[in-house]
Amino acid sequence: MTPAAPRRNREEVARLGQEIFDRLVRPKLTPEDDGKFVAIDVVTEDYEVDADDYTAVMKLHQRHSGAEVWLMRAGYPAAYKLGLR
Repeated sequence: MTPAAPRRNREEVARLGQEIFDRLVRPKLTPEDDGKFVAIDVVTEDYEVDADDYTAVMKLHQRHSGAEVWLMRAGYPAAYKLGLR
């Protein structure tokens, strides 16, 4: 069985994820959450916060098997940093 095709393109998922983060998630974060990963289902607006990125995504997928997930890191502009120092 092949997975279903995404309903939204990457840009739309990123836009929705950022909007949901700013509106629903950011106000509930505490200083202890800084650096943790936030996985957001842009369809249901449900989210999961965890120190481990894989765990955050898997917990969200357990609740919503068809989740369209946007991942970010609390307190950072992006979930990961790419490039050389």
